[in-house]
Amino acid sequence: MKPYQGLLQFVAGLRKKAADRALSADRKRTAGRGLKKTEREGEELVLLPLKDLVLFPNTTVPVFITHQSGIIAVEESLKRDHRLFASCLLNSKTAAQEADLSAELFAKLSATRPAAQNTTHSTTLNVTQNAAHSPQGLRAGRGGEHVHGPLSPVSGTAVRILQILRLPDGSVRVLLQGEYRGTITGIKSLPVPPAGYRLSGPEDRLQSYNLVRVEVIPGTLSGTEDTDRLAMIRAIQQAFAQYADLSKKIGPDIIAAVERADNPERLVNLIANSMAIKPEKKLELLSIRDSGTRLEAILETLEMESEIYSVQRNISGKVKSRLEKNQREYILHEQLKEINRELGKDNPEDEFADLEKAVAARNPPEEVLVKAQKEIGRLRKLQPFSPEAGVLRAYVEWIRDLPWSEYSPDSVNLGLAEKILDEDHYNMRKAKDRILEFIAVRQLSAAGSGAAGVAGIKGPILCFTGPPGTGKTSLGKSVARALGRTFVRISLGGVRDEAEIRGHRKTYVGALPGKIIQSMRRAGTMNPVFLLDEIDKLSSDFRGDPASALLEVLDPEQNSAFTDHYMEVAYDLSKVLFITTANSLNGIPYPLLDRMEIIEIPGYGEHEKLAIAKQFLVPKELEENSLKDAAIKFTDESLREIIRYWTMESGVRALEREIARILRRIAREAVKKNYGASPSGAPSGAPDSTPGKPLSGFKRTIRPSDLERLLGRRKYKRDVVFTEERVGVSHGLAWTETGGAMLPVETRGFEGDGELIITGNLGDVMKESARIALSWLRSARENYRFRLNIAKTDFHIHVPEGAIPKDGPSAGITLAASLLSTLCQKAPRPGIAMTGELTLTGRILPIGGLKEKLLAAVRNGMEQVILPEGNRDDWEELDRDIREAIPVEFVENAEDAFWLLFGTGVHRKGGLKKGGSGTPVLEKSEDILSPAPAGLLPGSGC
Repeated sequence: MKPYQGLLQFVAGLRKKAADRALSADRKRTAGRGLKKTEREGEELVLLPLKDLVLFPNTTVPVFITHQSGIIAVEESLKRDHRLFASCLLNSKTAAQEADLSAELFAKLSATRPAAQNTTHSTTLNVTQNAAHSPQGLRAGRGGEHVHGPLSPVSGTAVRILQILRLPDGSVRVLLQGEYRGTITGIKSLPVPPAGYRLSGPEDRLQSYNLVRVEVIPGTLSGTEDTDRLAMIRAIQQAFAQYADLSKKIGPDIIAAVERADNPERLVNLIANSMAIKPEKKLELLSIRDSGTRLEAILETLEMESEIYSVQRNISGKVKSRLEKNQREYILHEQLKEINRELGKDNPEDEFADLEKAVAARNPPEEVLVKAQKEIGRLRKLQPFSPEAGVLRAYVEWIRDLPWSEYSPDSVNLGLAEKILDEDHYNMRKAKDRILEFIAVRQLSAAGSGAAGVAGIKGPILCFTGPPGTGKTSLGKSVARALGRTFVRISLGGVRDEAEIRGHRKTYVGALPGKIIQSMRRAGTMNPVFLLDEIDKLSSDFRGDPASALLEVLDPEQNSAFTDHYMEVAYDLSKVLFITTANSLNGIPYPLLDRMEIIEIPGYGEHEKLAIAKQFLVPKELEENSLKDAAIKFTDESLREIIRYWTMESGVRALEREIARILRRIAREAVKKNYGASPSGAPSGAPDSTPGKPLSGFKRTIRPSDLERLLGRRKYKRDVVFTEERVGVSHGLAWTETGGAMLPVETRGFEGDGELIITGNLGDVMKESARIALSWLRSARENYRFRLNIAKTDFHIHVPEGAIPKDGPSAGITLAASLLSTLCQKAPRPGIAMTGELTLTGRILPIGGLKEKLLAAVRNGMEQVILPEGNRDDWEELDRDIREAIPVEFVENAEDAFWLLFGTGVHRKGGLKKGGSGTPVLEKSEDILSPAPAGLLPGSGC
């Protein structure tokens, strides 16, 4: 305000001089604008009380009115030329006052104190003389007349309603235009019309509205020259432009209107209405009568507000400069670090130097070390919180954490390794022999070449294949323990993204190495035992084929330079002992299968399961169920009953679950009989708080008679196959991923055109086998006594349990036996199972999965099994208990199998004879198609 102090003094000195001329000029300007001053004197208007809102003339303001007094005033003004007298009430705080502002304003008008004399005004508040001595102040008369008293000076603005909008909640929005300033000289209260108005609150709170008599505030200029007034106006306009520039809250239309204003009253009204100042200050500017004083007041207010904004801007600038200084210091610090690096004065405690030393301590190959140093150099130049810095730091830390030259020493004690393998697993001779051979080679290499020679031997790629529950995964752990190596395992079931194996490029957000590199970091050595579980469950989609990505991992000639997409450097996997597991080899691509050494882990027979249960499963479950100290025994017969009637599998997983069920129920019985320690925290004196009996005193022997009480009714009954003779029914053997299974085949014939109907959810291979069997029987019809005309008979072949898909190349002889039984109306011998694929020349081809199929025959109570002659060597390699469990017969062709199944009952008498090699030879004879006996319809059975 200091720049304008001299100007203000000059204006104050000349103000008196031009008062008369300014007053006459002001009257001339205001003439003809709305009502004349003489017409406004004593005008009666409806009172509109406003809370903390001051309206000025020459302005247009939208107002929301929610209180009852305001709504009634607006509704009443619509009947009185749409005009109101808006008066501001300050600091209204109570809910009642907010609901009825008119009552509080009425109380203020009625205050019993004399009207304050304003020394700066040219006139004082004019009050009606006949009410000057009222002791109670101003009251509202009952008859609607004005009641006067010593009123407090209450100023306001006469306004006109330009627009009104009624809202659904009862409130109204009005657009008000200010006309002139004035003070209240009288007030009277009028009752609310009987019809009432739509109010926003309780209607009984207000019973009347107020009508006020208004005295116009003329706004004279006392003693002011036109040149002085013009200088004041320009100074105010300049100060307002500075204020608008600092506040950034004044619209360009307001700035333009202020620049065009030449009337002091209009200028002050526009500026006071647009400024963000307190309502008290606005009310003061509204109440000043002398226009010159108003100009001085508005100039003072503008200078003060501009000063406040300048101080705020100063403070903000200092804060911003301080922040810029911190950033500048950071940049200089980074430059200083770079200068020190160029001068060779690196700080030995530098984190990047520590990171570089940690990478070098791992002794990686030269290529990897150069790559890491390059990335650390790039990392030094980046800001710590930049995204690229985070990516580079993570990459270097992966290089630092990976093993590059660390090896775990292998156990070369062959006897100790064999003991460990036998402790953990029963039988599995092929797998154990292969591991012991590997250890023997390592021992010879260590003796001849030292540690370097040991490290140079490549690790084998083994694939353990067999049914679930046979111990493939746990065998991998035992191999690691026997070798003294670290064991890591990843599951490949359901993996369909190539990046899971090879990793993602660093350019992707959240990129990581693949599972191979992640597991190597977890192992911490270059030669762990690495188990890739469920390799036959790999999948593929648009993201790539993980099986193809594994080719480099599992190829002994390539995995010495395995390259992960994230690492971008070669990593040596040649010293890793890879072991994969699979239930079936059918789902493994041949290129991947060709790189692995297949070791079959077949299912277990009844004797093997019994030994596994006694040596491994029962002790393990006793310990897990806290019954190790108790004297609990399973008889051999009870374990056999569990194997036969509560499990039907090749592995021992279900057997382990059933043993655990028994032991849990026994543990419950032991607790009920107060064996074991008392529960902790039991209140003293409670029955459970007494010390329990020692668990070593609890004894129990599990016998076959106890099984149904402990396990419930038997789950499996040996009723899958027929034990009696049935025409058209034969029993085959199938191999599945879960072990061996019986494959009963049923055939019925009926009159038709020689068509073949096949049901039972069979695959294409089995459908072809059925057609081959029928074609071979048609070609060999001269050798058998057909009781049905094969050319005029339709055959329906069905394999039960149609909900289960069935397919495989070993059901040909079974289908042919079922068809021959139907054609000859002769049932095969019961209790005989068979397997083998039939050709059009009658040969029976060798099959796979021999042990699983024989175990299935044993489980289902078969008495004899017919096998292809080509499987004789496989049978001789089986364990002795399997070979002694069921007798087998080897055959080379279908004729030999049919002699075993039907004897001479289906062959033509004298039609066949044994040749020198034992093969049936066809003699010359007539073709016989015997009709069915009387009363026996085709396909009716025996």
